Amino acid sequence: MMDFILFAISAYLLGSIPTAIWLGKAKYGIDVREHGSNNAGATNTFRVLGKKPGVVVLFIDILKGFIAVFLPFIFGIGEWGSNHLIEVQLVAALCAVSGHVLPIFANFRGGKGVATSLGVIVGVHPIAAGICVAVFLIVFVISKYVSLGAMIAACCFPILLAFYFKVDSVWLLSFSVLLSAVVVYVHKKNIGRLLRKEENKMNLFKK
Repeated sequence: MMDFILFAISAYLLGSIPTAIWLGKAKYGIDVREHGSNNAGATNTFRVLGKKPGVVVLFIDILKGFIAVFLPFIFGIGEWGSNHLIEVQLVAALCAVSGHVLPIFANFRGGKGVATSLGVIVGVHPIAAGICVAVFLIVFVISKYVSLGAMIAACCFPILLAFYFKVDSVWLLSFSVLLSAVVVYVHKKNIGRLLRKEENKMNLFKK
């Protein structure tokens, strides 16, 4: 039980690091939550501050999720793939994403957790994560909707684990379904805008 508590707390604190907010305020004097989509994530950072800070925020937010789920393995909680390690990693994963969405260091006003979720699945199942990234990029490049790409990629994660990789861990499969549901839920406003054809498009290749 102590393993779960310690890594849950550390993962939440890692996830709570408000990269976009701290970078925006420190270097640009801007709180990204007051501009664009009012979201403290990588997408809004790209939109409000530009490509370079956007890339920095994206990288760090992904890293937060990866470190959160990799720490239990580093500290020898169990062998790679063991049930106990997977269970501790999954608790840490949920806490890291929760920290990003509801960061204690930023008055519980964070991002949508997509980049941190990517870091989490990279740490849990790197190959599936790579496929999800490819799906995201394909959808994004074709549609120019970040939100649509994120939701479709998230929904692909449990499908890949269950039917392609044939993962037999009930905990991991349940986690993948929950994570994809959370990603879709936090995009509920985006879904409304997509249906009304009011969602903002983004072209990273445009100068």
